[in-house]
Amino acid sequence: MTPKVAILISGSGSNMVSLVEAMQSTGFAEPVLVVSNVSDAGGLVKAQSLGVPTATVDHRDFGNDRAAFEDTLQIELEKTAPDVICLAGFMRVLTAGFVSKWDCRMLNIHPSLLPKYKGLHTHQRALDAGDAEHGCSVHLVTANLDDGPILGQAKVAIKPDDTADTLAKRVLPFEHELYPAVLKRFLAGQTEQLTLDRITS
Repeated sequence: MTPKVAILISGSGSNMVSLVEAMQSTGFAEPVLVVSNVSDAGGLVKAQSLGVPTATVDHRDFGNDRAAFEDTLQIELEKTAPDVICLAGFMRVLTAGFVSKWDCRMLNIHPSLLPKYKGLHTHQRALDAGDAEHGCSVHLVTANLDDGPILGQAKVAIKPDDTADTLAKRVLPFEHELYPAVLKRFLAGQTEQLTLDRITS
C-alpha cells in the first residue's frame, strides 16, 4: 500500500511543492492533504493547483488556546489518516501532547546544520559566528524544538560576501533536493543520515 503523507505549511510552500512533485512523479508516496495555520498562505493555492486537498486551521482563531488549535488540527489530519506528516515551513511550535500522537511519524526541515542554530534567524546566526559552511537538516520531530534525530543534511559553503538573504537563496534549492530524498528513504525504512555535500557550491 502506498504511504500517505500530509504536509503542514505556513507560507509560500516551496518545500511542500518539492515534496508533492517528487511523490507524484515517482509514486513512492501519496500526498493526501496540505494544511496551513494561515488562511491566506500562498502554498494553499499551489497545493490545489497540484491536485492536493487543502485545509486551513488558522491559529489566530484560537487566541492563546494551543490545545484547541492542536485538537482541531488533529481532527483535520485524521480525516485523511496519513502515515507521515511533513512540516514544511510550518511556523508553529507543537506541544509534546500533539507530537506524541505522531511519534516517529513526523518530519521537519530546518535551515541550519543541526544541532547548530535551532529556532529562527539561522542564516544570520551562521554569518555572525563566522562559519565556513551552512545548510539545512531534515529531522524527526520530538517535543524539543529542532531537536529530533537527524535524517539528512545538505551543506553549502559560506562566501565572503554572503548576506543572510543570499545565503538563504543558495540553501533553498538544496532544501528542495534534500527533503524529498530523505522522505523517500524514511518511508522505505532507511533512517541512517543522508548527506548532500555541496560545500563548493
